[in-house]
Amino acid sequence: MTASPLLRPFDDGRLRLPNRIVMAPMTRGRADDETAVPHPLTKEYYAQRAGAGLIVSEGLWPDPLGKGGPGIPGLVTDAHVAGWREVTDAVHAAGGRIFAQLWHVGRMTHPVTLPDGEQPVAPSAVRIENQRIFTKKGLLDHVTPRAMTTAEVEALVAAFAAEARNAIRAGFDGVEVHGANGYLIQQFLAENTNRRTDRYGGSLTGRLRFAVEVVRAVAAEIGPDRVGLRISPDNPENEIAEEDPRRTYRALVDALNPLGLAYLHVIERGDYPALADLRPRWQGTLIGNFNGPEPTTREAGERVLNAGLADLFSYGRLFIANPDLPARFAADAPLAEYREDLVYGGDAEGYVDYPAMTTVSAG
Repeated sequence: MTASPLLRPFDDGRLRLPNRIVMAPMTRGRADDETAVPHPLTKEYYAQRAGAGLIVSEGLWPDPLGKGGPGIPGLVTDAHVAGWREVTDAVHAAGGRIFAQLWHVGRMTHPVTLPDGEQPVAPSAVRIENQRIFTKKGLLDHVTPRAMTTAEVEALVAAFAAEARNAIRAGFDGVEVHGANGYLIQQFLAENTNRRTDRYGGSLTGRLRFAVEVVRAVAAEIGPDRVGLRISPDNPENEIAEEDPRRTYRALVDALNPLGLAYLHVIERGDYPALADLRPRWQGTLIGNFNGPEPTTREAGERVLNAGLADLFSYGRLFIANPDLPARFAADAPLAEYREDLVYGGDAEGYVDYPAMTTVSAG
């Protein structure tokens, strides 16, 4: 049988990976809710999955107002850095590579979650109307966020750069800026959530400005070869509505392409064929991802790589219950199913107790 393209080594001069399978960033909600320091079992969780070509960590906030819910870790204090250093040391000892995802949720949070009951911040005061948000007090209605001042936006660019510096101090091999899934950066990109009239809104260039400034600042801080960006064009998640994703994301890619970033991580979910449209415009490494109702199959990732639409492919939910996913793909072994009720919060159960493959049928 021909070896899967997912199992081929990858080396573009920036990333040197033993395979092309990326563990996608996934919120697990197990950090200490008061200190935002990672759970003691977090190092075991990621080390178990070190067979991935590259691991991207769960999202880590750069500012307390960026915390989206209970148990979401940060990467701001010395205690955060020390906690994540234990994780990266464990991953490296197991032979893996790990990037930190830098994540600010913007309006996707609640005063119950934020320090001193503060109001969530966003590009504009646009409330999420038709869904509720999980908090330590259960599901609650969203509140109307407070529009950030121009000075606050500029300060947050600097906070992302500082978080990237902390990531390197914590031993991460690089960082991924989270510009997807309806969180703060995509809130700046989308017309329905960005109604600003300052230089961070009002035109395509204005809507792109925050994303471009964050990526440039992070790249200047730690080097572009250690920086990735994740985007999800045309993704309606969290009540995002992008009027012309083709125009928006072509312009974003064109602005960032010259920087020489480690990679662009593209989630394809909406009607816009993002991988096919953006691949010719992006000269660097591209990671593909599908965000559908069911976990993406090995075959789907192989088709993307064989078609030349991406260099690497990321899997999320399959990695929860299959810590040795690349080995299972290589052996054509059965895949375990994860327990959805144990994804967020809790302790060891549903986190580090999924077993690695021990016996493999030759058939």
